[in-house]
Amino acid sequence: MSGPVSGSTQSDRSAGSDSGDKNSDCSCVNLPWQYPSSCNTPIPSTVSSETTGARATEWKGVASLTTEAARAFRDRVAIVDSSGAINGNANDSGELRITYGELNLRADRLAAELRAIGLGAEDVVALRFPRSVGLIVGVLGVLKAGAAYLPLNPRTPAPRINFELDDSGARAIVTSAGSNAGFDPRGRSLVFLDETGRIASPSSPPDAGLNHGGAVNAPENLAYIIYTSGSTGKPKGVEVTHANLLNLVRWHRQAFDLASNDRMSLLASVEFDASVWEMWPALCIGASLYVPDDLTTQDPEALRDWLIDRAITISFAPTPMAERLMALPWPHLVPLRILLTGGDTLHVRPRSSLPFRVVNNYGPTESTVVATSGPVTPEESADGLPTIGRPIANATIHILDEQLRPANQGEEGEICIGGAGVARGYRNQPKLTHSKFVPDRFSDDMDARLYRTGDLGRLLPNGELAFLGRIDNQVKIRGFRIELDAIASVLDEHPTVKQSAVVARDYEAGDKRLVAYVVGDIGAPMTHSSLRDHLAARLPSHMIPAVFVSMDALPVNSNGKIDRNSLPEPNDSNRLASTPYVAPRTATQQRVTELVAPLLGIERVSVEDNFFMLGGHSLLGTQLIARIRAAFGVELSLRSLFECPTIAALASEVDRLILASVARPGEQASSNLALEG
Repeated sequence: MSGPVSGSTQSDRSAGSDSGDKNSDCSCVNLPWQYPSSCNTPIPSTVSSETTGARATEWKGVASLTTEAARAFRDRVAIVDSSGAINGNANDSGELRITYGELNLRADRLAAELRAIGLGAEDVVALRFPRSVGLIVGVLGVLKAGAAYLPLNPRTPAPRINFELDDSGARAIVTSAGSNAGFDPRGRSLVFLDETGRIASPSSPPDAGLNHGGAVNAPENLAYIIYTSGSTGKPKGVEVTHANLLNLVRWHRQAFDLASNDRMSLLASVEFDASVWEMWPALCIGASLYVPDDLTTQDPEALRDWLIDRAITISFAPTPMAERLMALPWPHLVPLRILLTGGDTLHVRPRSSLPFRVVNNYGPTESTVVATSGPVTPEESADGLPTIGRPIANATIHILDEQLRPANQGEEGEICIGGAGVARGYRNQPKLTHSKFVPDRFSDDMDARLYRTGDLGRLLPNGELAFLGRIDNQVKIRGFRIELDAIASVLDEHPTVKQSAVVARDYEAGDKRLVAYVVGDIGAPMTHSSLRDHLAARLPSHMIPAVFVSMDALPVNSNGKIDRNSLPEPNDSNRLASTPYVAPRTATQQRVTELVAPLLGIERVSVEDNFFMLGGHSLLGTQLIARIRAAFGVELSLRSLFECPTIAALASEVDRLILASVARPGEQASSNLALEG
């Protein structure tokens, strides 16, 4: 029988020097850059400090640690923001730079403003920002006020934002000055920050109420809420405490030897919990956090160049982007030493010639971002899919059967997570919390709980974990966890839809797309655009299917349930077209359609079709750009693809670039990178 896989079991933490036998079973991630003591020594939840000549113990959360870093490195650059949200405050390079002293002061002033409203422990403050200085000032200011934050993406449809505001019980909203359109504050207090993170119209003098340290956050207090997809169409708010968050930060600092001279990136969208992981370890140690623009985060070549140009040393990239980055040529020496990835199944291994380590990570939002982690062995030294590594510090992993008993050695079972990262539960959903967060009978702590992930896994002979997929009808696409039934639930609300089902289909390794199957009312018109618009008004963009298939009836099995395995592959005869078919009119249009059709896995493309409406996204866009480069010898930018998304417009842009190159016959593109051959 297989026992728990643990990074630091409860027995390890309570035992002293006599615990050698227990420690010998410890299977924490054995990274070459990890501190030697991290396997046997738990990450402390307290730090000692001298006060008035007497020894005292004071618990410090991430806001306190960031304040200490700001005092130690007051003049060091904390944030370099080139996200495009900085307008006239950028330097000549289009960047806004904020020092730790400036960050701390602006967060203190925001905290004072929130405390003046009456906010404190367990209160929720919504932060409606893209990746930007405002977001980072916001998260620090909210925690300094003693409250918890709820990140909201300004691009999220208003109904979803309003639901999260109501369900979370948010008492205030902090957002960018002039950006309160599209949602209803419903009587909540509004605080506006300008693009530099300063309060736009403070209600009190600049230094009023400042304590230059912030409220003391207790370990059990709420730190943040992030909403994930729910099976009924109702999102679930995951409540994460300060103790959960601190364990993540301290493990990250030890495992990757993080130092104040590191440069880290903020690439993840604010509603993706990886953004939590990107921000707080950097802030707590005094490292610099770099924020690129959206187009850079979506273009592998542009992102590679940005990482090199900004001398980033540690970066996270969602799995599909990480796979693209690994496939690119790189200089032999780069500042980047670690590329972290996670959010989906990793299908490829890095080349041994890559100048940085690739580390694969696994963990649902309910386990505070990361539960397991491990370096990915190069392709020359291993076969098969990369594993998800081993448990991080103070985490335990159990592979259990349907009765929550340990699975036999080598057999698959449900991945259940215990330890310091297990979140408090779901906001306002006690029944769901009770069913998913169960007592941890493997722990000596009577209050310990396990989170049932719904993921299938297997413990391998070397102590690492293999991820085998989902038990239920949930998928991960481009890092986002999606309940397929949640999409179908919203789709069924469309006036012409009688019944629907949504599945995820693999078009190629690493390219998973949502496909919706719909049965319409007899005689009622049903179009691709009407269905897509209906969903886009209610769901985030990552939950919009790429393809809609029309059916007379959905297949069912002997139990009367939808037989998803019998749903047909999308083709030209059953796919709802986004526009009436228009044949190519020029040779360029003909060639572009020949490039687009196989890339998107469809038979016929109209010249009026929109690349993104057909299921294209930024990563597929970069592949199309590479194919256009090979076919026409022109360099198309990702921005051009967004600006010219139809086949006709794209072909016209290609023709324009060809004419421009003919007008400059002596000009040749050059690269400033000494790339490997």
